[in-house]
Amino acid sequence: MLDTPAAAVPTLSLADQDRDPDGFAAALGGSFERFGFAIVADHGVPQDLIERAWAETAALFALPEEEKRGYHVPGAGGARGYTPFKTEIAKDAKHVDLKEFWHVGRELPAGHRYAADMPANVWPARPEGFKDTFLALFEAFDRAGDRLLSAIARHLGLAPDWFDPAVRDGNSVLRLLHYPPIPADAEGVRAGAHEDINLITLLLGAEEAGLELLERDSGRWLAIKPPAGAMVVNVGDMLQRLTNHVLPSTTHRVVNPPPERRGHSRYSMPFFLHPAPDFLIETLPQTISAANPDRYPTPITANGYLHERLVEIGLIKK
Repeated sequence: MLDTPAAAVPTLSLADQDRDPDGFAAALGGSFERFGFAIVADHGVPQDLIERAWAETAALFALPEEEKRGYHVPGAGGARGYTPFKTEIAKDAKHVDLKEFWHVGRELPAGHRYAADMPANVWPARPEGFKDTFLALFEAFDRAGDRLLSAIARHLGLAPDWFDPAVRDGNSVLRLLHYPPIPADAEGVRAGAHEDINLITLLLGAEEAGLELLERDSGRWLAIKPPAGAMVVNVGDMLQRLTNHVLPSTTHRVVNPPPERRGHSRYSMPFFLHPAPDFLIETLPQTISAANPDRYPTPITANGYLHERLVEIGLIKK
């Protein structure tokens, strides 16, 4: 593991978007083209809400195993509620990830046209206030994600609101992650090398280090540790496909801690921003050229692509 300073990935301020939208879009797009990642400060998610969410995440995973497993939905691909420890595996990995997680999705009104593809949320009886906290956090992430997508659209030469219809009622997921303490003889790592499935991921920083990205040019692993209050944002495979790899989805992982920190849990809260299930992922014409021919001549719906990938990582069985 190469411990490279996080400064290699630039820290941008989302507050700059109001003052200079084109400048912010160029900086964000440039960071994505170079790293597939950016660090974003001043993202607008309230700090008191974040602190409440951290506390309730720790309380949730401290519940008895039997109680947590009561919120697991077998055969549902981990779409909502609890997914037990050692369930998910990175594509082509030899060992399952050393983590457990909980998924919160979008709340839809009864009879909504996406109800068949976006199941209802599962809410635990405790900790008290869990539902209100994470509905509020989901909404805050949604707002921040919309602003970032607007900047991405500008960078690609699209109208700033191009993504709005694509992500309206989108199948986004807020994942609460717990990586338990690790014994010295543990097989595997907390999260094996992988790429995300969605458009972009917004990740609130964890107190425990471990996130690394694979730099394409050098083949080195770069440690990513955002400043306090900032979030990490990365390109997912859907956006990579949409942009014909102009914006690359970068391999990343969560490595095991050094021996002196193995007795500590690690928590994180990624927000996987997805388009609506019927959004057609079709290569943007402006990303196709003689030097960069269309890698994906056959379009696919977001829901179809998601299903393919969930099978690959073991959350849906063939």
